Amino acid sequence: MGKQHSETISQSITGLSSRFRLGTTTNYVATQLRNMIMEDQYAHNERLPSERYLAEQFQVSRGTIRAVLQVLEDQQVVTRQIGSGTYVNLQNTSNQYEISNIINPIEIVEVRIAVEPQMVRFAIANASYRDLENLHNALSKCEDYGGNPENFVLADTAFHLALAGCSKNKLLFWVYERISKVRQKAQWQNMKTKLLTPERINYYNEQHRAIYDAILSRDVNKANKLIKNHLYGVQDNLLET
Repeated sequence: MGKQHSETISQSITGLSSRFRLGTTTNYVATQLRNMIMEDQYAHNERLPSERYLAEQFQVSRGTIRAVLQVLEDQQVVTRQIGSGTYVNLQNTSNQYEISNIINPIEIVEVRIAVEPQMVRFAIANASYRDLENLHNALSKCEDYGGNPENFVLADTAFHLALAGCSKNKLLFWVYERISKVRQKAQWQNMKTKLLTPERINYYNEQHRAIYDAILSRDVNKANKLIKNHLYGVQDNLLET
C-alpha cells in the first residue's frame, strides 16, 4: 500500500484507540482458531495446545491468546478447566452442513443481498485502520488472481469476509462466516467455470474497487448502492448461466 494511500486511510479514521486495534487482533485470531476447530483440526473433547504454543503459532502475545480463549469460551466453542487446560466443546453435526446440499445458488445470493448492505453501513461507521488495510489486501488479491478462477473465488470470499470484519459486529461476522462456508460447498461451485469468465471477473473487481473506495471515503449512500448493484449483478449472471 503506497504512502499516499496509507495517509488517506489514517486521515479517514483519526482518533481510533489502540484498544480497538487490540480487539481486532483478538477477533482475527479467534476466527482463525475457531475455523481450525470447525474444520476438525481439533476434535470434540480434544485438549488444545498450550497458550505458549498458540502464541508462537499465531505470532501474538500470551495475553492475546488468553483473550481469544475467553471469546471462544463465551461462544461455547471451548471449555477451560483449571489445572487441566482448554478443551474443544463443539461437535460438528451433519445438520450443520446439510443446508449446503439443499439450497441453490440464487438462495445464497438472496441472503447476501439481505445481509451485505447492512455490513457496508456498519463498516463505514466502525472500521479501524487495520480493518481497512485487511480489506485493501483482500482487494489486491482479487485483482491479482493470475487468471485462475479458483484463485479469484478464494480472494473474493476473503474480500467479503474482510468487509464483514469491518462491521465490528461479532454476530454479523459469525453469520457471514456461515454464509461463506455454505457458498464454498453449494451447487454454484459447479457453475463457476461458466460464470467466472475473465471479463466478468474484471468487472467484479471494478465493483470491488468502487465499494472499497466508497467505504474509505465514508460515503454510505454510494457504498450501499454499489454493493446492491454488485450482488444483483451476480444474481442476474447466475440466472443467465
